[in-house]
Amino acid sequence: METANPAVLETSVADAVTTGAELMLLAARAAGAEVCFANPGTTEMPLVAALDTVPGIRAVLGLFEGVCTGAADGYGRMTGKPALTLLHLGPGFANGIANLHNARRARTPIVNIVGDHASWHVQYDAPLTSDIHSLARPVSGMVRTIESTGDIESDTLAAFQSALRAPGSISTLVFPVDYQQHHAPRRDGGLPSVQSRRSFQETRVEAVAQKLKAGKSVVFLLGGGALSERGQRAAGRIGASTGARFFSETFPARTERGGRLPDIDRLPYFPEKAIEQLGTGDVVVLVETITPVAYFGYEGLPSLLVDERRLMTLADVAECGDAALERLAELVGADTSEVGVPMSRYAIPECALDPALVGKVLSNALPDEAIVSVEGGTCGYPFVTASASAARHTILTNTGGAIGQGLPVALGAAIACPERRVFALQSDGSAQYTIQSLWTMARERLPVVMLITSNRRYGILQTELRRAGSAEFGPQARALTELDNPAFDWLALASGYGVPAVRASTTRELEAALATALVHTSGPFLIEMVLA
Repeated sequence: METANPAVLETSVADAVTTGAELMLLAARAAGAEVCFANPGTTEMPLVAALDTVPGIRAVLGLFEGVCTGAADGYGRMTGKPALTLLHLGPGFANGIANLHNARRARTPIVNIVGDHASWHVQYDAPLTSDIHSLARPVSGMVRTIESTGDIESDTLAAFQSALRAPGSISTLVFPVDYQQHHAPRRDGGLPSVQSRRSFQETRVEAVAQKLKAGKSVVFLLGGGALSERGQRAAGRIGASTGARFFSETFPARTERGGRLPDIDRLPYFPEKAIEQLGTGDVVVLVETITPVAYFGYEGLPSLLVDERRLMTLADVAECGDAALERLAELVGADTSEVGVPMSRYAIPECALDPALVGKVLSNALPDEAIVSVEGGTCGYPFVTASASAARHTILTNTGGAIGQGLPVALGAAIACPERRVFALQSDGSAQYTIQSLWTMARERLPVVMLITSNRRYGILQTELRRAGSAEFGPQARALTELDNPAFDWLALASGYGVPAVRASTTRELEAALATALVHTSGPFLIEMVLA
């Protein structure tokens, strides 16, 4: 069969443009958009129709806007390119804000398209009219309403330019439905010019090198590109040569792990432990991250986890932390031999599941180049600790703390990287926030393996209650932190969304379930891991 010439196809489509919606999609496609995660409504119908007339952008339906925005986050983290989201007016955008908050913290490039009432209808304050700009500003680097059909192409390209500017951000375009429908002239504004990530500042690297050469105790905190393979290899060499210690951010957007990489642990979540670890250094050096701050304010504990007078910056969030680490390794004369953790398998006893064993069983089962979306501390922390000796994999974590990220991020990562196997290590309570992800995974036939930690409670809240001095829980405190009356029927829930599922209560059952999941490649597979 003869294949279409892409150049001819693009010309024919461009010549046929008649609407603003088509023009926007053409501009987005030219800027690199390949996927649109959509939950559209009435004011987006011209864009829905245009997705069939402008080829090259895959439309993926989410049943809830938080699924769309979380999936765009996962896609952007894995590709470095913005996905589109298509959302319905202010209320639809508001439904997606939680995962946009996480994406902003991850510095993920995303372009939101939010339909709005016809420009002439807004003045009548219809029931769905709202101040979309006020909703979008806290999570967007750029917010703009398209004011005329003549602005469509330039505004779309500007949105991509803003999203791609280092270190990455979110753009939100408000698109009145009348301008989507009207004829729109194509001006061919050209592709967006993008400010690439700066390399690094030599003077900063030299200053850190002087501290190391002077025998100072140095602790490094890594984020962003510093957690790439290149960055971690350099960090391992520096640590071996100087005794410097390395931590990643507590919740990094993306980190490479296993495959004989160095074991760079996450900074502890609770402030007491984090302060203790950071306190071992005369100097704390930031590499593509910001000053560490306690997740919450606790009486008697500082908000800043390290005195700012002890801080140095090797590379800021818009610079190349991995290149700066490699340069630092040169300056301190680090050995060029690779430093890393040998790959190995854990010996697993046959017994009931607990979080540490879940982490080890999953670590053993990971295929090479897997992607693991982690949400929930119950099994998340034990898995990350165990996975240093696993096959090479990528871990994506909940950067902003807004619940309901894990499943959508796994969905987006699976679309971004169809050649890699994706796992979602998810707690039962947080999974309910975006449970609709299962339907989209099934519809798109994405072979995501979901491991649901079923402990039937909000474990982190019970921990926080104890930290607040509640040794014994009263009936209402218990009712607000437990999920067992009634307990979720995960097998029934999964079946209702078209996803096969099994339940595992022991290590051998979990090993067998993972083996089954790994040969199931026609769609998602869910494993309920029942903890005692």
